[in-house]
Amino acid sequence: MSEPETSKPILVVTPSVAETVKPRTLPVLGVWLRDLVVSLSISAFIIIFLYQPVKVEGTSMMPSLDDQERIFVNKFVYRIGAIQRGDIVVFRYPRDPSKSYIKRVIGVAGDRVRIEDGQVFLNDRPIEEDYVPRDFADQRSCPELTVPSESFFVLGDHRNMSNDSRDFGPVNQAFIFGKAVFGYWPMEKMGRLR
Repeated sequence: MSEPETSKPILVVTPSVAETVKPRTLPVLGVWLRDLVVSLSISAFIIIFLYQPVKVEGTSMMPSLDDQERIFVNKFVYRIGAIQRGDIVVFRYPRDPSKSYIKRVIGVAGDRVRIEDGQVFLNDRPIEEDYVPRDFADQRSCPELTVPSESFFVLGDHRNMSNDSRDFGPVNQAFIFGKAVFGYWPMEKMGRLR
């Protein structure tokens, strides 16, 4: 006869707290680094090809843009659309391309522009410029000029403090690198530029 089987004691091993927590530092660090690289790549793409933050230096665009105001410039918009009258553009200064200027487009290629005692005429019609307050207007005159092809006549909104197409002539499209679209600092001026 066989002996009855006796149950063998079961040994239960409970892991200690130190054994249950696996080191996760490396996987978490890897995920964090991956996210950082992706974020930096997207940011670089946006800054290089689409939007660039710019600091306004000077008072020539007051009151639309103040000295030291921070804005975003859309660098892509003119690849798919045309520059329009009224756009605020950032361009390399024609007499020294190492400097950047920001001005408002008044005339496009083929337009006839003249200024009589501060009043701007576009194709023989006076234009209403509600963005130029009376205090910022001037009484300068400029003989009629036809804007050459692929060029733009630009003026600062603060007319008596602006170095613009009255001084250096129309700006060639090759010098224009973006449209000022959005102000983000100071906070009270945050919003779309017009």
